[in-house]
Amino acid sequence: MNARLTWPIAIGLLVVGGLGGVVATRTQGAPPQGTAAGGRPAPQDSATEAALLAARTKGSPAAPITVLEIVDFQCPACRMFWEETMPILQREYVQTGKVRFVFVNLPLVQIHRNAAAAHEFAMCAAAQDRFWPVHDMLFDQQSVWAQLDDPSAYFFSVATATGLVTDSVDACVTDGRMRDLFPVDQSPAFQARADPVQLCTAGENRMP
Repeated sequence: MNARLTWPIAIGLLVVGGLGGVVATRTQGAPPQGTAAGGRPAPQDSATEAALLAARTKGSPAAPITVLEIVDFQCPACRMFWEETMPILQREYVQTGKVRFVFVNLPLVQIHRNAAAAHEFAMCAAAQDRFWPVHDMLFDQQSVWAQLDDPSAYFFSVATATGLVTDSVDACVTDGRMRDLFPVDQSPAFQARADPVQLCTAGENRMP
C-alpha cells in the first residue's frame, strides 16, 4: 500500500479513544450487505440496503482508501472525533478524493441506554437520504438526549428540524425495520474486506 496515503490517515486516527473506533482499508468495493443475526436475511432488499449504505457514505467510490468509522452515537469519544477530527478528515482526505468514509453502527446498549434508539432513528433518516444532517445534530446535542428517560419526543423534534417526513420516520421506528442492520454492521464480513491500516478501539491502538 502506498505509505504516503496510509500513514497520514493512520496518524490522524490515533486521536480516537474510548469504545468504538476507526478502521482504514484499501478500497475493494462497497462492504457487503450480509445477513442479520441468526443467519436470517436483513429485512431490506439489496437495492434498499445499497441505498442505505450510500446514504451513510461520504467520498468517491474510486478513493483508494475506505475508512469505516465504528460508532456509538452516545459515546463521548465518538462525539469528540466528530467535533475535532472529522472536519480535518473531510477537508483533507474525503473532499480531495483520497478517502471514502463509511459510518458503521455500534450502539453499546449495555452502557448507553439511548444509543440503540438514536441509531435506529438515524438509519430511518438514511432511508430519506438525510442521514448526515441527523448524524450531526445527534452528536451536537448528545448531552441533551443522552440523559432522557425516553428520547423519542426529542428525536421527533430533530426529524422536524432536519426536514424529514415525520410520519415516515415514525412508521420506520415503530416497525423496527432497521434493527437487524446493527448485527450486520458489526459482522467481520462488513468491517474487513481489505488490508487493515489502522484500528483504534477500547483504548488499544494497533499499527501494522
